[in-house]
Amino acid sequence: MERDVERAFRRHYSEIYRFLRRRSGSAGEAEELAQAVFADAVSGLERLRPDGPPVLAWLYTVARRRAIDHARRNERAARTLAQLETTRAVAVEPGYGPSVAEALRAALASLPKLQRQVVAMKLLEDRSFAEIAARVGASEAACKMRFARALEAVREDLRRRGIEP
Repeated sequence: MERDVERAFRRHYSEIYRFLRRRSGSAGEAEELAQAVFADAVSGLERLRPDGPPVLAWLYTVARRRAIDHARRNERAARTLAQLETTRAVAVEPGYGPSVAEALRAALASLPKLQRQVVAMKLLEDRSFAEIAARVGASEAACKMRFARALEAVREDLRRRGIEP
């Protein structure tokens, strides 16, 4: 069975990758999705019957489903980002005013999309890093790192503007 998966991987990886690349936002996303497809193949190829659909057709079906799931996760994340960007009221300490809220909003808006998604899901939706990782299709460690880097970037942006806590 392991040999069948290896053979399918060697034979069909580039086709599946190209299929996913056309449907994803980046080469990195396509690579992650393709890896997930072949991880599914490890468990699913044993259920394929010799008289059933060809392996490539089955892999395309799995890839299509993975791409749809990924698009849905991105759509939910985009709605969360829109909510973050349209939020006008920022809970601040009494000593802070509207200029601090605007600086914070601008600092968050300047973050890369993936970092903003992680920050929004963590702070606005109170999700665990495991949930965030599942939604964005990355590892938990990668999400923690994105969150930490995002917070550091926001702190630095605020410092540049002369705002210190």
